[in-house]
Amino acid sequence: MTKGIGMMKMGSSWKLGLGALALVGLAGCSGGDDDTAGNDTTQTGGNDQASLTIGSTNFPEQLILANIYADVLEGDGVNVSTRLNLGSREVVFPALTNGEIDLLPDYTGALMTYLDQDEAHADARNEEDVMAALRDVLPDGLEALDASPAEDRDALVVTRETAEKYNLETFSDLAPVSGELTIGAPPETRTRDVGLPGLKRVYGIEFANFRSLDAGGPLTRGALANGDIDVARMFSSQGAIAENNWVALRDDKNLEPAQNIVPIARSEALTDEMRDSLNRVSAALTTEDLQAMNHRVEIDKEDPAQVASEWVDEHMQEIQQGVDAH
Repeated sequence: MTKGIGMMKMGSSWKLGLGALALVGLAGCSGGDDDTAGNDTTQTGGNDQASLTIGSTNFPEQLILANIYADVLEGDGVNVSTRLNLGSREVVFPALTNGEIDLLPDYTGALMTYLDQDEAHADARNEEDVMAALRDVLPDGLEALDASPAEDRDALVVTRETAEKYNLETFSDLAPVSGELTIGAPPETRTRDVGLPGLKRVYGIEFANFRSLDAGGPLTRGALANGDIDVARMFSSQGAIAENNWVALRDDKNLEPAQNIVPIARSEALTDEMRDSLNRVSAALTTEDLQAMNHRVEIDKEDPAQVASEWVDEHMQEIQQGVDAH
């Protein structure tokens, strides 16, 4: 996999002119997958009156989604810049609120929980309630566009051997034995409500040890495969789970709310045409699409920008017509 997005689509109306774009004012970002780093590019469209900067957090699915948004908008004539792989939500969301980026792909429940500091919407769990709650807690000047049916949930993953040893199928099964186990997860898992605090509150899960790793990336996957950790915090759409015959435990008490893919943007940066295009992308995207694309990037080591480009080419008629064929 190459570190940049150095490619140009040929044989179609989609053309990417790519150049370096320096990242300004976004220091202290934690790293994601090493082989998907350094994706700061500029994509130049044909309309000087419309421009947009798209950001993302630091794992492959985010790079795929951000590139899908960029390709579709660039095809509409928007001048698109991308600042990708910036770090966790704690880094990237402030970049959106202060105008350093204009748009990012996010997850309805995770962002709602992050913003709902007084837990006014703590009971929101299904797709409709979570989306309504998210729109209620978004800061002024930001908007959530249509959520996609595609969903990617946080997952606690164990090897098949660990699952059989402890008879693990659900989070509840994990509680009685968690004191013997080590979890590997990104550092923000220590403080996020759907991380260690929520696991303790809802399930009584308290791990013996916590290893600060990446967001389901090569460090986490390697540690689980090598037995350096017993439980890995990953994402349900990751191709590595099925590829390795690992077991994703079921959140049987619904600690985590719905996690549908949703574009979040600064309202002043959007036109109605941009909103329409992004909403059509969301309608076309499925969970199965995410799983397939993630497999290509994580397992097959393909360039996330190329994977995104091919998805856009495959679904372009559907996106243009606004028809959900799934």
